[in-house]
Amino acid sequence: MTVRIGVIGAGWIGKEHIRRLTDTVTGARVSAVTDIDSARAEEAAAPVGARVLPDGAAVIAANDVDAVLVTSWGPTHAEHVLGAIAAGKPVFCEKPLATTAEDCLRIIEAEQAHGRRLVQVGFMRRYDTGYRQLKQVIDSGRIGRPLIVHCAHRNPTVPESYTSSMAALDTAVHEVDVLRWLLDDEIVSTQVLTPRATSKRFAHLKDPQIMLFETAKGVRIDLEVFVNCQYGYDIQCEAVGEEGLVRLPDPAAVGVRTAGQHSTEVLTDWVGRFRDAFDTEFREWIAGLAAGDEPAGPSAWDGYAATVITAATVEALESGRVVTTDLKPRPAFYGGAA
Repeated sequence: MTVRIGVIGAGWIGKEHIRRLTDTVTGARVSAVTDIDSARAEEAAAPVGARVLPDGAAVIAANDVDAVLVTSWGPTHAEHVLGAIAAGKPVFCEKPLATTAEDCLRIIEAEQAHGRRLVQVGFMRRYDTGYRQLKQVIDSGRIGRPLIVHCAHRNPTVPESYTSSMAALDTAVHEVDVLRWLLDDEIVSTQVLTPRATSKRFAHLKDPQIMLFETAKGVRIDLEVFVNCQYGYDIQCEAVGEEGLVRLPDPAAVGVRTAGQHSTEVLTDWVGRFRDAFDTEFREWIAGLAAGDEPAGPSAWDGYAATVITAATVEALESGRVVTTDLKPRPAFYGGAA
């Protein structure tokens, strides 16, 4: 079976996923594309022989679209995901699921009313080989009960349009999701500390930031977000348990010995760091659709939790207080207590 995909949003990430679905993933074909910029939609659709449709509603309704990929501007996500659920079509939504908790809850309610999972949210770190190895060790009990997790998310630079709140909403959101998954635990409070600021930042930006999270089981997490570190794109994660620790491996790189030094390359962007994870994410999504299975990846509930926790982290940054996340009880539909 070839799964026919309709793409809503033909910006950089939309085009990248169209390329991935065409050249890397088997069993998929992009059949329709739309974008607010019709010329951009044409540019993305032409190389893969897809139709250009006028808007997201037309893509969702199209007879030659079996599933929907949402890669449009964040504030439009809820509209398109709700439309796909109403049409009974599986939908993959790049983060955020929605920009407000209220819209996330509307999606959750609609999906439960449908009676079957249709929504998957694009948190690709769950598909990274290193993170999957990390989870396997934690779940096996080899390090005992997790007590502390140390993380870092470093970018070489960010543009002037990047704001202090984006450190949580756009950057730390990936750690928020993957840590909930790694620990099988929920984040219940958040705090943000701002150490001495780097001189390499734009004046309006608080950088670096140290985010402190506490989980329902009492695990303490510290996350350094440093988006002007200069030297590269560097993702670190170390879980400390009662009987040992486990550390996320750095990407494989050759060691070079020359001029009295031994060096290894540091990646400079997230594209190179997580390319394989994106590929695996889409391979598994398409394979599940072809088999008639419900999506097995990050759910609408995970999208809701990420939106709530990152919003609370922005509040913590702005207020200087410890802020509780106040998540709703997880429905049994998403694996919560019955």
